[in-house]
Amino acid sequence: MVAAEPRRGGSASPDDGGDVRHGKCGIGRRRAGETPTSREDSIERHSPDAIEAEYDRLAADYERRWRRYLDASIAATLSRLRLGEPERVLPERVLDVGCGTGLLIARLAEPLPDARLFGVEPSAGMLRMARAKRLPRAALVRAVAEQLPLRALSFDLVLTLSALHYWHEPAAGMREIYRVLRPGGRVVVTDWCLDYLTTRAIVGQLRLTRRPLGRVFGAAALRQLLEGAGFADVVVERYRIGLVWGMMTAVARKL
Repeated sequence: MVAAEPRRGGSASPDDGGDVRHGKCGIGRRRAGETPTSREDSIERHSPDAIEAEYDRLAADYERRWRRYLDASIAATLSRLRLGEPERVLPERVLDVGCGTGLLIARLAEPLPDARLFGVEPSAGMLRMARAKRLPRAALVRAVAEQLPLRALSFDLVLTLSALHYWHEPAAGMREIYRVLRPGGRVVVTDWCLDYLTTRAIVGQLRLTRRPLGRVFGAAALRQLLEGAGFADVVVERYRIGLVWGMMTAVARKL
């Protein structure tokens, strides 16, 4: 999912930003080793309920409003999967964490004609829009990244697109993804990149206007998050979408 208001860079200037925790439990608490900046540490925290309410309200108009961003970010993510390469073994079971209105799942149906597709999404409104698409071979469930209602070792590929910056506990969400992946399975994470000045400006605007938002990562912090969950062969690529959106896609593997 992308944010509710426009807030979408030049050479990257590394800045991994602060750590803002949301939710009903442990709001604003730091885990050992986390070092939020004073800039973000002083911002009011929002609960997952506030984020879900925001997207319930936006769901009906979400795809029309953010179509260019969604198309570009999905294309960037799929290009890094390299599903069309002859030597690539296609995944049989694929999970989209934070599937929103199901647009990424719909786009996966063509390159993965034999795969079972799954999506989890915390917003009831967004999930309703995804189910209205009647996506073939897709099972959609309302759930959060930190508590996936799925069996361990059950997926070959897990993706999450523009959702990480809303997770209440990013480390817990990555551990859940690691749990449900089979050995050799891949995780692909696409999200805003705080290394770009424009992204930091957007995040600052959202903080000032008190829009629901979690932690926004830089490339180094995202690598640390994945490695901390147990992933190996982590590759993080930074890029822009248009003139404003500073993005990154990370690909990693469970050994």
